Amino acid sequence: MRPTQLNRLLPLLSPGDGLMLLAGAAVVVGCFVSFWQDGIAETVVIRANGQVFATLSLRHDRRIEVPGPLGTTEVQIASGRVRILRDPSPRQYCVRQGWLSRPGQTALCLPNRTAIDIPRRHAPYDSLNF
Repeated sequence: MRPTQLNRLLPLLSPGDGLMLLAGAAVVVGCFVSFWQDGIAETVVIRANGQVFATLSLRHDRRIEVPGPLGTTEVQIASGRVRILRDPSPRQYCVRQGWLSRPGQTALCLPNRTAIDIPRRHAPYDSLNF
């Protein structure tokens, strides 16, 4: 807007309008902080056959072999991220998922019944089953 247009609009605004604009901005900032800020990923939960196989820190680089009905799934942790490196499943969807680095992300290998999950600090659900 040009300054002349702004000068024409200011007399139309009342003090209540200004308060409503400030309150709206505060609500938007509050929602951003509470809904979209999950923090930094710190751990990964590896599940095999519906049971927790391991809970590991993302700070240490390593490779883990997870047994499943079709064979062994290889999980790689590197640079604070995790991915499924190799899997015997036919379509390789979980391998194509790529690197997971944010809380709440999950990769599932359903034919081999293997999953990796970066948990949130405050999960919006009680449990997750597949």
